[in-house]
Amino acid sequence: MKNIKYINGNGEELLFTNKAPFLMQSFTQGLGVNNYNSKGVNQDGSTYLGSTLKENDIAIKIAVIGKTVSGYAKYRATLNRVFNPRVGEGWLIYDDGVVERKIKCIPEKIPFMKDLNHTTGEGVVDLLANDPLWRDITEKRDEIALWLGDFSFPLQILATGIEIGHRSPSLIVNCYNGGDVESGMRIEFRALATLTNPSLFNVNTREYIKINKGMVAGEVLSVSTYFGDKRITDTLNGVETNAFNYIDVESTFLQLEQGDNLFRYDADTGLDNLEVRIYHYNRYLGC
Repeated sequence: MKNIKYINGNGEELLFTNKAPFLMQSFTQGLGVNNYNSKGVNQDGSTYLGSTLKENDIAIKIAVIGKTVSGYAKYRATLNRVFNPRVGEGWLIYDDGVVERKIKCIPEKIPFMKDLNHTTGEGVVDLLANDPLWRDITEKRDEIALWLGDFSFPLQILATGIEIGHRSPSLIVNCYNGGDVESGMRIEFRALATLTNPSLFNVNTREYIKINKGMVAGEVLSVSTYFGDKRITDTLNGVETNAFNYIDVESTFLQLEQGDNLFRYDADTGLDNLEVRIYHYNRYLGC
């Protein structure tokens, strides 16, 4: 069964299904393309330079069905409250039982309902996604430089003692981007003890991002390289501060290309005290 849920900027949500009271009749999206080219003197045709995506226009044709006149009026009021553009962008979540994805969007107009009778009406919900790409519901996570547990239950402790864990020997992780386009990511540098200047290096492109800062046990540096959301925060003892000024001047806000992406972590001192986690969303042209 295909479901569409919208969660607005205030956290209020509304679900469209194939059942009353909010019945989804159809769901369409229009994703346009800008193609760029150049033309020289006496050139036949033109030279292709590249393409970008336009905003994503989404339309949901719906029916609102109430058991009573007052119930129908209540559902219409709920529809207007949830699809209120004044509360900012919300999330549209698509789920057909096989694929579950979301896209950030905002209503282009207040839904207009055409009354079919006193308890039923039809209309269209028009949404605009300025970021035209769909994404996974949650970020995918890849981990490197972690401590791994070595014991299980039932547990037998020998006279010579046991090893309760060991550190993963790998310095490199493959972050696979299974989406249709490149993606930004969120990098977490976690300190188990004192270390300085953590970094992450892209083995394929030879680019890196480095934070010129000392870290102590329990400290977390989070680096976001998502388009429109590039930031660096430092969290210690529950207090979060802006750490953008610590970025190395030669750093690049690394991106994940489609397919395999190999990364290696490092630190100037205290490398064994560093854990690294990489989060990202796969992004798709459709749902």
